[in-house]
Amino acid sequence: MDTAVDELKQQACERIDAVAQQLIDVSHSIHARPEQNFAEVYASELLTRTANELGLPTELNMYGCDTGFSGEAGNGPTVCIMSEYDALPDIGHGCGHNIIAAAGLGAALALAVVAPQAGGRLRYLGTPAEEGGGGKLVMARNGALNGVDVAMMVHSADADLTTIDAIALQQLVVEYTGESAHAAAAPEKGRNALDAAVLGYMAVAALRQHILPTERIHGIFTRAGEKPNIVPRDAAMEWYVRSDTVTTLSALKPRVLNALQSGASACGCGFSHEWVDTPYADMVTNNNLSAMYVANASRIGRSVTVPGSNGRRVVGSTDMGNISHLVPSIHPMIASAPTGTSIHTVDFARESITPMAGKAVIDGAKAMAMTAIDFWTSPDQQRAIAKEFSEANADKDVL
Repeated sequence: MDTAVDELKQQACERIDAVAQQLIDVSHSIHARPEQNFAEVYASELLTRTANELGLPTELNMYGCDTGFSGEAGNGPTVCIMSEYDALPDIGHGCGHNIIAAAGLGAALALAVVAPQAGGRLRYLGTPAEEGGGGKLVMARNGALNGVDVAMMVHSADADLTTIDAIALQQLVVEYTGESAHAAAAPEKGRNALDAAVLGYMAVAALRQHILPTERIHGIFTRAGEKPNIVPRDAAMEWYVRSDTVTTLSALKPRVLNALQSGASACGCGFSHEWVDTPYADMVTNNNLSAMYVANASRIGRSVTVPGSNGRRVVGSTDMGNISHLVPSIHPMIASAPTGTSIHTVDFARESITPMAGKAVIDGAKAMAMTAIDFWTSPDQQRAIAKEFSEANADKDVL
């Protein structure tokens, strides 16, 4: 290894070690105060304040998001490090975004120190509302990726993997409108919106037999009537529709909509729908950038494997997928919980403040920082990464 590069990596890792306890404290504090989409006031202020106190000038309320932030250091090829920090309803940080937030902060603090020597530029972004709302999309639309050459983040999981199996997703909200009546005295005067919704749900269940094995459709009832003795005059559901890519998602969407609308037709009810925001896109992992991350993770004792090679994979959807269609990106998974602990569960939330989770914060920060240094100091890698991205046929229409 080039001695100068090795010294930069050592300097970055020493910086992370010097602030390790503060990073873990940040992770625990965010975990203790879970906040949902675009309401991450405490987390965003804590991360911004800590970055400033530890030497990285960072501003809140950036790129169209009140709870988004940005910090910069250095000049040259630009690496974007991202932190997520929103939580889930009821179960809090069941996706471990507190770990993601602190690891991103640690990498950014280290890179701010070495960027001038490495000849690179850091952009540190705090991106809200990954669990719904697409904060990265909002920020990208407002210029957050201007001048960025590569982007990266690490995501907590129960295994060290090169990437999430991120498939395209779009949220769908549907409403059924019927006619209320007394359910015992005059049921013939009613048109049951709940029945319409239930039939629509069952139609989707039948559709699931005839979609790709990798596709997913799941929904909940959000309104289902007022009292048992009143024929429900309206009902509503929220659905997530997922497919391998944004292209196959476009083909699946009308099939789902037809199934849901069939319930309204059967019950003589009105039907309306809204496809919410921009779809989350599939993840396009840049393999050259990923290989550098794998090598650096190995340097600190983590063996990162390809999803499925050891029986482990994490399937989901993320707005980082959209980012990967715009700039070369990686989204590795870092083990912060015992094998078999599924994300989006109470168990995973509980594991997200253990010593294992704290180690993931520090190791994730180091692996990302060292990968950024490799990118900054290797024109050959910069060209290879850019060439791979240009040949990937990524869909730029993802905002």
